[in-house]
Amino acid sequence: MDNNSPSHTQLSIVPLGAGDLIDRAVRFYRKNLVAFILMAAPPVVVGTLVSVGWMYLSRSIFYVGGSTYTVEESAAHLLFGWLGSFVIWFTEAVAILMVMGGASRNFVRHLLFGEPLSFRDTYRNTRERFFGLLAASILIVSILGIVAFFIFYFGLLAAVLVVTLVNLVLAVIPPVAIVVSIFGGVAVILATYWLFCLLASRVAYVPQVMLVEGQGVFAAIGRSMSLASGNVKRFAALLIFTVVATYSALAILYIPLGWYARYSGVDLTPFSGQLTPAWYEIASQLLSQASVILLAPVWMVGLCLLYVDERVRHEGYDIELMAARRLGDIPTVPQSYVNPLQPALGSTEPTPYASTDPAGSPSLTTLGLK
Repeated sequence: MDNNSPSHTQLSIVPLGAGDLIDRAVRFYRKNLVAFILMAAPPVVVGTLVSVGWMYLSRSIFYVGGSTYTVEESAAHLLFGWLGSFVIWFTEAVAILMVMGGASRNFVRHLLFGEPLSFRDTYRNTRERFFGLLAASILIVSILGIVAFFIFYFGLLAAVLVVTLVNLVLAVIPPVAIVVSIFGGVAVILATYWLFCLLASRVAYVPQVMLVEGQGVFAAIGRSMSLASGNVKRFAALLIFTVVATYSALAILYIPLGWYARYSGVDLTPFSGQLTPAWYEIASQLLSQASVILLAPVWMVGLCLLYVDERVRHEGYDIELMAARRLGDIPTVPQSYVNPLQPALGSTEPTPYASTDPAGSPSLTTLGLK
């Protein structure tokens, strides 16, 4: 095998465990930090500006009495702000998912062929599949939002019931009741998280399939489900790592801000009757969005690595890549020809990214890429 090939230098095609996945995602992220931040920044920056504008609108409508407010004004402000934040969050999540889809093609080509990661290529890919990515992103965010709400709501309810029942049954032995309650509650929460990851992982590869393989929305969902079998452990590890890293970054950023606010005499207690200064709310928005810009690319990199890894596990991509290095490109196959030995990663279906020969037949290329 040629150790100087771009593919070899960018990616070692071996199955990845959960720890290997996270380690490799972080290393890719650190190596291409500026490019990833530029890719993630536009939708987040726009969302931040809209959030700040909504905050000022809410304050101007409900807080008209100076530096103090009533409980009714605070409740109305919170409700108005929550509704606006939900719409802004939903729109921003859809936009980020679309950009992640556009970046996935750029990143997979970087993995396989050593092509540089490019802001322009990412947004060109997003623009070319804009409506498909928009539909897929809205569908995914809506489904996962509803699933997460019901799963975690009922999971929390189940945990409370388990703790309550354990305390009732073992009330005569308080120390044992406490220990069993803790373990029972943690077990229910972990089972709830595992169930969510089991469902969420089934649509994890939709953007990658759409952009890398040129599939439509529903075909990409089916393809993602077929690839996702057996990846729950690694998906769960990647998700918990991203969540912990995000909240760790928020804590590092928010703690000094909270200290400064208290030093400045700002009362952050809910319903304290004191109006929170605008500078504090703006700073909070900026810090929370900064964490998204910094850590969303880790999630994107991890999912792209998972996508390639699933194809290694299920479709023998490592063998095909080795054959491609030794024997050259896969020859053109007529669209009407069905070959029982057709390579697992090839497709005879034309895609927006597949090259064609003079006769119009698409060329089969590694991972469906041109």
